Amino acid sequence: MTPTSNHTTPAYRLVVDGKDITPTVRALLVGLSLTEARGDDADTLDLSLSDHDGALALPPKGAIITLALGWLGQALVDKGTFKVDEVEHGGAPDVLTIRARAADLSAQLRNRRDQSWHAKTLGDIVNTIAQRNSLTPRVAPALASRAIAHIDQTNESDIAFLTRLAQRFDAVATVKAGCLLCLPKGSNTTASGKTLPTITLTRASGDRHSYKTADRDSYTGVVAYWHDGAQANRKSEAVGTRVNAKTLKDTYANAADAQQAAQAAWQRIQRGLATMTLMLAQANPALVPETPARVSGFKREIDGTDWCVVRVSSHLDESGYTQGVEMELGGV
Repeated sequence: MTPTSNHTTPAYRLVVDGKDITPTVRALLVGLSLTEARGDDADTLDLSLSDHDGALALPPKGAIITLALGWLGQALVDKGTFKVDEVEHGGAPDVLTIRARAADLSAQLRNRRDQSWHAKTLGDIVNTIAQRNSLTPRVAPALASRAIAHIDQTNESDIAFLTRLAQRFDAVATVKAGCLLCLPKGSNTTASGKTLPTITLTRASGDRHSYKTADRDSYTGVVAYWHDGAQANRKSEAVGTRVNAKTLKDTYANAADAQQAAQAAWQRIQRGLATMTLMLAQANPALVPETPARVSGFKREIDGTDWCVVRVSSHLDESGYTQGVEMELGGV
């Protein structure tokens, strides 16, 4: 890419297995795509490199890539570490495509296991799983003390189990930078626990947008059932009203668990009442999932909404460094 100015020339750093390959890649890069997710999905990196002279070596599966992105003349933003899990070579013209996923999800964390958890807190469970996977636990204080009467992990990996458990509390369980995180959705915090500053996105900085609202009357509440062992029957807890409520399919161990699950589901419904997607013609590398955002230059209702970034899709090629930003209602 031909430099035009320090503020409009993309910059990046790629290190593979400890070797900086940026100078080599610069002349061969066809495209770089990075998807950063809130935690429900692993971050992914795709690299497409020209192999017009057949000189490129195929990287081994399992190779470790670290990536930083930004703009020339500015500090690059660390985007994490990725492990190569797919390599494709095609042509003509010959192109090498490398696909990698966030390297923090170790094989051990994905191994299936059986375990019963009884009379624990969410913090207890996260700490135990972090310890056996050599990770540092970081649990939001509001979540750490949440009581769990009983839950079974049956033929389920640690990360799948934690994802399911976190959903009960409308939280995210994920691994970032060697830490096992459990944070409320919309917490607006980084892996280290720092509060993310609000970023304002203007209509002038994007070339496409999509704003959608859902029918606010689609659900008026959430109902969750639990098993009352003393009376040998099923009872329910509700959040909102029962007139047109969503019913959760699981049956919970007690009233408190059912209430927590109903509350979490209701919050998810509330956040989904409005969504916003914005394509930025010039990417902002500081944008990451959980960033609180405001927008300006749209309709009054859109500009007046507090947003939370849930997914960031960045693409860098000879045309520039662009970005797709997906947001849902913040503050819920």
